[in-house]
Amino acid sequence: MHTIDDFVRLVRDELGMPLEEYQVAADLDQLPEWDSLYLLKLVTALEQATGRSLPVGRLLEARSLGEIYQLAAGT
Repeated sequence: MHTIDDFVRLVRDELGMPLEEYQVAADLDQLPEWDSLYLLKLVTALEQATGRSLPVGRLLEARSLGEIYQLAAGT
């Protein structure tokens, strides 16, 4: 996972969540169907895609998928 497009594709494929790139910046509360189960699935998928553990505490504080992407990408 190198780009935001890769991230959006991963969310779509792994979570089965219809996601458009513009929604990455939206607050998680504004995403239809988003819940804590999606976050757990996403963390698992991101760790597999990146090959490293992610800071779960910081991921829980994230307010958008964009913030989650930044943490996963290490930026």
